[in-house]
Amino acid sequence: MAEVLKTELVDFHKLNEASNGSRCGELARHVATLFAFTSDRCSDEQVDIYDGVLLRLVGMVELEVRQFVAQKMAGLRRGPEETLRKLADDEIDVAEPILRQSTVLRDADLVQIAASNTDGHRLAIAKREVLSQEVTDVLIRRGDLKVKRQVAGNSGASFSDAAMLRLIGDAASDATMQMSLSERGDLAEHHIRQLVKIAGREVRRVLLGGREIKEASLVAKAEEIVTLRMTNEYWLARYDFETARNRILTLAKQGLITEAALRRFASEERFAEAVAAFAWIVRCGVEEVSHWMVRPDPEPFLIVAKANEVSPVTVCTLLSIGPWRHRLTPEARTYAMRVFDKMTVLEAKRHIAHWNQVVLH
Repeated sequence: MAEVLKTELVDFHKLNEASNGSRCGELARHVATLFAFTSDRCSDEQVDIYDGVLLRLVGMVELEVRQFVAQKMAGLRRGPEETLRKLADDEIDVAEPILRQSTVLRDADLVQIAASNTDGHRLAIAKREVLSQEVTDVLIRRGDLKVKRQVAGNSGASFSDAAMLRLIGDAASDATMQMSLSERGDLAEHHIRQLVKIAGREVRRVLLGGREIKEASLVAKAEEIVTLRMTNEYWLARYDFETARNRILTLAKQGLITEAALRRFASEERFAEAVAAFAWIVRCGVEEVSHWMVRPDPEPFLIVAKANEVSPVTVCTLLSIGPWRHRLTPEARTYAMRVFDKMTVLEAKRHIAHWNQVVLH
């Protein structure tokens, strides 16, 4: 089969003699179509033969034909690597589908193209389903605003710490990018705080009613309140508590909401259901509990859990899921469990009674 491909696929000697552009274009279309149809059944050796033929052909044809070949090659699981690299490094009208779709291109290829080509090429790369840290580093460093917006909104993109901080810094003057970043589910706590700091200036002005506050302590306090509220909302917005509450109510009517069920929800990372189940067990509202179980200080949660004699195993499990997986360090979880273990049920109930008194007054 390999010999047949070598001798019958294209006779470059006659093709060069003829020096016929239309014939080259016709052959390039034919070979690209044939490969696209048979690629999954080709051996590695046969793919290499096609690669050699197509690589020569795309160097001999006009833009429209190269576009055709690129479209045929872009979505293939297996492809002629050298040809794809050449097409990906071509004019953007040719390169765009390859850069967006081809899984044959390697990160090293994408990094090289992103570093040496146009923002059009970088924008096409930014639209890929998955982007590694190496690729996003280059896109953020070299890309224009459109590229950065696209990267910020790409849920399949991974970021180094430095790249994310740079992107957040770039978002300071762009509300669209701020919104895209705020909707990501992979931001570290310090990224969230940095993003809040950028977006919080206007929020702080509104919070303070437009007044100029000269006491630094009051400004700092206002900023702290805004930051805490916004970071809490950032995490809570990721969960559908209403659906979870209805699901738990249905199970509760069947007597199926127990501590064991609560731990199961937690072990399965079903945070919204865990919140709703905990709320049912401790007889509190889901909204109230959701705010307890997202804040970086878990004290209210610990007190309510102890007052309702929730077991340490369950408490420890809940401290490791949802937002607390990211917001609590291992040391903070250890400290929280020490506080919980030392606290008595009576002390916890006194705390709750004090809260109720404060609310009533």
